[in-house]
Amino acid sequence: MADIDEALRQNREAVEEFLSTAAGSAAHWSTPRAPTKWSPSQVTEHVSRALEQSGYAIAGKPTVFPVFPVFLRPVMRSLFFNRMVKTGRFPKGAKTNGPMDPESGPATPDAGRRRLQHALTTLEQAARACSAPDQRIETTTFGRVSLTDYLVFQAHHTRHHRPQLKVPE
Repeated sequence: MADIDEALRQNREAVEEFLSTAAGSAAHWSTPRAPTKWSPSQVTEHVSRALEQSGYAIAGKPTVFPVFPVFLRPVMRSLFFNRMVKTGRFPKGAKTNGPMDPESGPATPDAGRRRLQHALTTLEQAARACSAPDQRIETTTFGRVSLTDYLVFQAHHTRHHRPQLKVPE
């Protein structure tokens, strides 16, 4: 298990990798890569919302994440969260919930950079404000998880979406 500093470093690296790829997406920034798929702008907004909302979850604030019944959270944690933390792979064809499905996103790659960096700052500040490095947080989807695993999950999520910034060849 990573510690908080390592998990935050992973998030910063994932965001920088994402932004590096996004910078090359200016020519097709607002164009979906295929019918029913997101544009690079929308992908950037989705990842920004995920980081920002995760910061809110860590801080104990309300989020727009799905609220699963308490008895299903251990199942979600076991079947999805723990696997994704361990492997870095997300289930193929998984869909997001409505509030995380952006109709649009930042107008330009530069605006996307600012939006994503602000969201990362929200996540980092919330994580740093936690009182103990082995802190567990309560999520509405997965139940109680370690803060470091939750941060690693977010880094994997950012990396999962990076290929969606590129135009298919």
